[in-house]
This record gives sequence, C-alpha cells and structure tokens, in this order.
Amino acid sequence: MVAYAGFWLRLIAVIIDTVVVDIIGFLLGAVLTLVVHTATPDDPAALAASSLIGAVIGLLYWAVLESSPWQATLGKLAVGIRVTDLQGQRISFGRALGRTLAKILSGLILMIGYLMVAFTERKQGLHDMIAGTLVVKRSSVPAEPASQTMSGAAPDRPTPR
Repeated sequence: MVAYAGFWLRLIAVIIDTVVVDIIGFLLGAVLTLVVHTATPDDPAALAASSLIGAVIGLLYWAVLESSPWQATLGKLAVGIRVTDLQGQRISFGRALGRTLAKILSGLILMIGYLMVAFTERKQGLHDMIAGTLVVKRSSVPAEPASQTMSGAAPDRPTPR
C-alpha cells in the first residue's frame, strides 16, 4: 500500500531545501561578486541579476532533482519521500518544472494551495493536482530487487489509489 507524505513531513523537507538553495545562492553570489567586483550592493542591475539568478537556481534545483532517478530533492531524501506521477512512476523534467512553477500559485492564494496537503485524500497540494503528481513515502514502495537494478530493467511499482 502506498503511503502519501503528509503536510508536516513535506514542510520539513521544504525547510531543508530552502536552506540548501539559500547556501547555493549565497556561494554563487559571493563568487559573482568577486568576479564582477565593480557592482555595488544597491546597483539596480546587480539586484535584478541576483534575483533572476536566485529564481533560476530554485527552479532548476527542484525540477532537476525531482525528475532525477532520486525523484526527490535533498530535503525530500532526508525525510524519506519522493515525487511520482499518478501511476507511481518518475516524472519528466517538464512536469517537474511545471509543478515547481505551479507552487507560485499555491503560495499566491494565501498558502491555501500548500495547506490543501493536510486535507486532501492523497495529500496533494494545488501544485500536485495541477501537475498530476503525488508525494509518497519511500518506505511504502518496495525496494527494487538487485537483479533489476543491475540489469537496468524497470522495477514493478505499485499503483497508488
């Protein structure tokens, strides 16, 4: 039986991911500041570039990792959850990017899109419903047999209800 990841588990993962993305952004910003040392902190162009770079880092972080073989960001890996499509399969980069962009809508409506996770049957937020995704606990899906993992054959995965 597939166990869906609830609100609090997902919140912990988001906190971890936010710290990771902030660290990456800080380090990249420090490197860019050293390379382009002529910009001042209050330079509008530098602020705009910094904001754009931060947004791209965040989009790519979530989309690349959730569409990867891990099916999870570092925060999700830490708490033992992963993102799947409605059939329990890995999602594409395009779907992961769409899910990440849909989080903007989840947040814009007073965070109600995120709070939906606590109240929906399959623990889906608005962004999950838009993208057709589920967030499930890794322990609820049997591990891949070593022979299938080594041979590259696709593992049998349970279909979420």
